[in-house]
Amino acid sequence: MAPIDSDDNTTAGEGEELRAGRRKAARYVVPVTVMGVAAATIGLVPALADSGDPDLPKVTAEQLIEKIAKSDVQQLSGTVRINTDLGLPDLGGLESGLMSGMSGRSGSGEDGEGSAADPSAKLTELVSGSHTLRVAADGPDRQKLSLLENAAEYSLIHNGKDVWGYDSRSNEVYHSTAADSTERPERDAPGKDVPAIPKDFADQALKAIDDTTSVTVGGTAHVAGRDAYRLVVEPKRDGSTVGAITVAVDAETGIPLKFTLTPASGGSAVVDVGFTEVSFAKPDASTFDFTPPAGAKVTEADKGDKTGERAEVPGHGRTAEGDLAKGMDGLKVIGEGWNSIATFDTGTGTGLPTASAGGDLGDLGGFLGSFGDQVKGDFGSGTVFKTRLVNALITDDGKVYAGAVTKDALVKAADAAQ
Repeated sequence: MAPIDSDDNTTAGEGEELRAGRRKAARYVVPVTVMGVAAATIGLVPALADSGDPDLPKVTAEQLIEKIAKSDVQQLSGTVRINTDLGLPDLGGLESGLMSGMSGRSGSGEDGEGSAADPSAKLTELVSGSHTLRVAADGPDRQKLSLLENAAEYSLIHNGKDVWGYDSRSNEVYHSTAADSTERPERDAPGKDVPAIPKDFADQALKAIDDTTSVTVGGTAHVAGRDAYRLVVEPKRDGSTVGAITVAVDAETGIPLKFTLTPASGGSAVVDVGFTEVSFAKPDASTFDFTPPAGAKVTEADKGDKTGERAEVPGHGRTAEGDLAKGMDGLKVIGEGWNSIATFDTGTGTGLPTASAGGDLGDLGGFLGSFGDQVKGDFGSGTVFKTRLVNALITDDGKVYAGAVTKDALVKAADAAQ
């Protein structure tokens, strides 16, 4: 296990306890199946904080990580504020359409063309902008997440074997069962891997701790009316786009109340997830009851689900997802820790489509290329697409390098691979 910088000196015994704590933290998952979310690139508006920091007993970073690992919160309810600021260009809503297409689902329509209440498409809205969520959990079999919108609400309810999605704007319902979820590929399970509470994000940060990481206790705070410790996680080496991660840990229960990721480039947080209200009392059983409203269109997962279909690339007989999946079979990770870069060969032998491709492909290549930076190196040439957190290099011979690292780090990685 990597050494951890702390505000206090630690003994060898404490180091062993930290290692054990981290292993527990990596394994531990709060039973919020519906509320779990791949990033993992979501940010949340800061939780409301009281003035003045609480006076709490001093703890080491090791002890605080152990406290998170031992937390066993089975029941909770509250309100979460989410704000994501990846610095993506404004595509006029096109990004939402692309995400829906990548998930294998279209929008609502007739003849089983998908449902506006399908969580696999609906919850992609959380990857950008500001959102307010109401959340509730009562053990592993009952969870509820409600996304509050202007004059509308989207709810995802897991109650026993049933999973319901309801979109009040369109009055559409999406229904699946536990059997449906286990029969489908893991990535298609309703609401799977969608982070919605600070714990979801904190678990990933704890897993990232290694020799390239500094971990300290950064004082205390009030979050959602509760006393909390601040755990600060920072990369030690240059080249990462991550500046620091701060986790506010509830002093009583050990559950993370707030998660903030700030970029190395400075400015506002990329990810800021926090409770504005929280209670650890048992939610009322009626919280998880759901009956489709009169007149609502109900889509059953085994009838309206189009996950088996793949979008065809315009002008080609093969499919976009098929090509990508083929390339992903050769996925490799180079570097370590916060400077890790994922790389794979798409197998196409080409990068972005150029004007010579003609038609829709040429237009699409030119459109996407306008949002990237053209780069050259020993590897040849390519295009780097940047956000405030994750950057990706697509070379002109079809190789991809991506990670939470700088543009220069991607170019160096591509050069080294030659």
